[in-house]
Amino acid sequence: MSATTRDSLDRVIRTTLDSDELEYEHPETGRFFVALPGNKKLRTNCWLIVTEHALLVEAFVCRQPDEAHEEFYRHVLRRNARLYGVHYTVDSAGDLYLVGRTALHAVTSEELDRILGQVLDAADGDFNTLLEIGFATAIRREWGWRESRGESLANLRAFSSLVERQGALPPMSEE
Repeated sequence: MSATTRDSLDRVIRTTLDSDELEYEHPETGRFFVALPGNKKLRTNCWLIVTEHALLVEAFVCRQPDEAHEEFYRHVLRRNARLYGVHYTVDSAGDLYLVGRTALHAVTSEELDRILGQVLDAADGDFNTLLEIGFATAIRREWGWRESRGESLANLRAFSSLVERQGALPPMSEE
């Protein structure tokens, strides 16, 4: 790829990120580290990397699930069928990411906006469901610990149904 093409793609990416008022770092030509603001997942960090033939997109979603692995992975595999431009995958540690690849000739401001929108929609929109499936015991334990100490439950309110379904809080561990 020529320097002119790389510079042109950098301009398209910078212009798009600036017009969407997204926070980002641009450590070198062809590499952008973007912070996508969400509601459920407050921030999704996303790399945009220009390679020889494609624009790569990679966003961390959550760490590997503690439990209900089959249900967790079934959920993301089914979700993959409805995603545009990206798909769920896991790294060698089992942590969940969204990744995608777009041919360089297809990288326009509109296409980049659509892909980043899909990353945000998936990471933010699926976040609570993924936590409920893969981390229910930890959420219940955290709820019980906070409740017993009179701590705020504000950021756990979305998971109140997990505690209600349980019927009672789990025993506190000695850890």
